[in-house]
Amino acid sequence: MNNWKQRTEILLGSEKMMRMQQAHVLVVGLGGVGAYAAEMICRAGVGRMTIVDADTVQPSNINRQLPALTSTIGQPKCEVVAKRLKDINPDLELTVHCLFLKDDNIPSLLDSAKFDFVVDAIDTLSPKCYLIYNTLQRKIKIISSMGAGAKSDITQVRFADLWDTYHCGLSKAVRKRLQKMGVKRKIPVVFSTEQADANAVILTDDEQNKKSTCGTVSYMPAVFGCHLAEYVIKRL
Repeated sequence: MNNWKQRTEILLGSEKMMRMQQAHVLVVGLGGVGAYAAEMICRAGVGRMTIVDADTVQPSNINRQLPALTSTIGQPKCEVVAKRLKDINPDLELTVHCLFLKDDNIPSLLDSAKFDFVVDAIDTLSPKCYLIYNTLQRKIKIISSMGAGAKSDITQVRFADLWDTYHCGLSKAVRKRLQKMGVKRKIPVVFSTEQADANAVILTDDEQNKKSTCGTVSYMPAVFGCHLAEYVIKRL
């Protein structure tokens, strides 16, 4: 295969590309945000990845999620994304975990390999906070995605410290939970300064660990995912 990394190497240089090749990135959550983050990090030339998600592709995912196609409905997202990543880079050292992260299995996941970076694209509160907490305890670098739902203005997507975010219900809930857990350190996140559209939030009882669901548009989670990837790539 031709040197498919050539264009990236022209931009970043061979030394930085070598660092990327030697890095191991953990991406947790492969929905609208996480799958884009994983793919962009893979296309940048990272050498090792571990991906985690237990969901299967649903028809409601097709409007925004990278693994969601009519041909993949019902398939595990982790398997669909894994196939894409290996098709992009057959030499990628890829570990796939098709499992729901819970408080008790997060430590073992983080201890299963030496990770250079953790990408948190979880959209449920408890596992998200426990992942952040345990990652910080192990002094592993992390970037976390806050809420992309009920928002549509990509010009308001920002990097920030979690403690400085606003107009984001998920950020507020995460801050509150982490404060109770005694976390005071800075936590880099991607969030949107846009006010959420209150009319785009509906109650739901058909999704695990969720009491509500938000309206979404195709490009918004992808923009969040690309921000996550940029943060990781520039710091590797």
